[in-house]
Amino acid sequence: MNRILHIVNKSPTDRRAFDTCFRMAKAEDSILLIEDGVYAAVANAGFASEVNKRLDDFSFYVLGPDVAARGLGDISLIDGIEVVDYKGFVDLVAENDVTQSWL
Repeated sequence: MNRILHIVNKSPTDRRAFDTCFRMAKAEDSILLIEDGVYAAVANAGFASEVNKRLDDFSFYVLGPDVAARGLGDISLIDGIEVVDYKGFVDLVAENDVTQSWL
């Protein structure tokens, strides 16, 4: 079975990318939040409950430089989401069989 890295770059309030990603992702897939997608990783935000429900289904990652660029560096992120740097981003792409970007 192909492991898929799903990359979401849109805010959960901006587009339906998260809903589509969650419907299409399968157990053991990974989800990487980048650009405005990092807002979904903020603890106690509106979308946090949806992400928390899925923590057992998927491996979640958030791009640290994008968190910092949006001034969220001092804000708590959801427990269970791993912060990665650009090297970690590249490693995730290399570790998975397929990469799917949700725009």
